[in-house]
Amino acid sequence: MSDQYLQSLFGLSGRVAVVTGGGGVLCGGMSRALGRTGANVAVLDLAREAAQAVADEIREGGGTAIAVQCDVLDRASIEAAAETVLEAFGAADILINGAGGNKRQATTSTDLSFFDLPADAIQWVFNLNFVGTLLPSQVFGRRMAEEGEGVVLNVSSMNAFRPLTRIPAYSAAKAAVSNFTQWLAVHMAQEYSPSIRVNALAPGFFLTEQNRFLLTDPNTQELTERGRTIIDHTPMGRFGAPADLVGAALWLLSPASAFVTGIVVPVDGGFSAFSGV
Repeated sequence: MSDQYLQSLFGLSGRVAVVTGGGGVLCGGMSRALGRTGANVAVLDLAREAAQAVADEIREGGGTAIAVQCDVLDRASIEAAAETVLEAFGAADILINGAGGNKRQATTSTDLSFFDLPADAIQWVFNLNFVGTLLPSQVFGRRMAEEGEGVVLNVSSMNAFRPLTRIPAYSAAKAAVSNFTQWLAVHMAQEYSPSIRVNALAPGFFLTEQNRFLLTDPNTQELTERGRTIIDHTPMGRFGAPADLVGAALWLLSPASAFVTGIVVPVDGGFSAFSGV
């Protein structure tokens, strides 16, 4: 198999990739990987410093990247970011909707029962994960519809398949992201172009800033009871690392998956396959 053939399948050189939540742990890893493929990467994040750090790393590695501050819950902010990307690189060919997360106030605990979860915290988590996926898809997807080509990759979660205890808002929001992925894939293919593809990744358990408080003790860094339970139910026996998402992401973003749309791919170390016995 020639290098030229592999390049035709997986090559992303010169493509314009927009990554929301790109300053975070998981999407930062995908942003860096895209930079190494030769894509022009726009790292979008609410925290400009985090986005800038990732963009700097990409450029230091020989890639091309810009950092753009963006609030995925503010359409005007997303549209301003789209203009910045357009001026720097041209229209986006790739959109990764990676902004998301959970918060303590929407998580049940011995101090906070389900019956007392505040509605504003639940709404915050749902909006960040679902609306924060929908709005960028509208803004960047419009240009894809006009051009008749593009790839959207959403970040769902294993919670969408099997709801986890303690995090009802996050689980419901990620289920919505998976459903929306399927809906948008059909809509774009039927209404605009079959060359616009929409898929999602469903990461299993990866340590991030949003879930670290649930999985590790902040003082000892040892696994919590919940963290140990997760490892015991993950056949590979570990949490995922950001690099574990790269292969699946690059496949779904590249011509190698040209006939793949509307799917949600688990990347979970076997968690979804294990019955517990």
